Amino acid sequence: MKGWFIALQNCESKNLDYVLITVVAVQGSAPRTEGTKMLVTADQQFDTIGGGHLEYKAIKQSRYMLQKQQSAQLLLQHYPLAASLGQCCGGRVTLLFEPFIMRQLPITVFGAGHVGRALVPLLAQLPISVTWVDSRYDMFPANCPQSVQMRHHEHPVDQVDKATPGSCFLVMTHHHGMDLALTEAVLKRGDALYLGVIGSVTKGRRFRQRLSQRGFTDDQLHDLHCPMGKVGIEGKRPIEIAISITAQIMELYQQPLQPAGDLTNKPNSVTVGSSVPTE
Repeated sequence: MKGWFIALQNCESKNLDYVLITVVAVQGSAPRTEGTKMLVTADQQFDTIGGGHLEYKAIKQSRYMLQKQQSAQLLLQHYPLAASLGQCCGGRVTLLFEPFIMRQLPITVFGAGHVGRALVPLLAQLPISVTWVDSRYDMFPANCPQSVQMRHHEHPVDQVDKATPGSCFLVMTHHHGMDLALTEAVLKRGDALYLGVIGSVTKGRRFRQRLSQRGFTDDQLHDLHCPMGKVGIEGKRPIEIAISITAQIMELYQQPLQPAGDLTNKPNSVTVGSSVPTE
């Protein structure tokens, strides 16, 4: 059985919603002791708070909270085991439900050149989940923010299919042919929140011409931003380009009602609620 802590790390790294359940109080006989934890996602659970109908109810409650996207609300729930759950222990258990609805915008950055090395540290300070990909072994810096997942791929296009739905893709490799291949792979996915390619207006025009010849429609090519970055922020230095791109990404996650959701930081304060799913 997988541990809840390993599952938590996996959920955080993959931007998956989850609920952490903790046994916070026990009266009388109960299947597990105080401090016992389990983690529940939309389709899996990790570790156990004792099994039986208690665990069934706890999993049901957790998935109700995930379905309702209740990220700002803790829940304390009391369970009399014998009276309502038909368990032979006969005691009472209090469970704390902590839902974590991930609001980090997933971004995959292709290329660890000068602009990539200026850009990624900026993105890492925002509510963004960054995956950084390059085909060259020696390009990633020795000191990288812990929140950034660095991926070496001899064939970076393979990483496109691994990205979270609704991701942003920032293409800035050292090779125009690779940029074009990555752009084509992202467009084929059809679910990107944003696709940006570093380069000039001329490069953007050539890419659109070539992709049009390969069967992509005008509507699909409308989603291609080349050059990328916020209009009005000028400059050719790597940090200037990085700031321009970061500003455009900030506009994406600050906009309401976008496909990837209302992407904000997790609330610092919580309230204890009493939301319980019906049978």
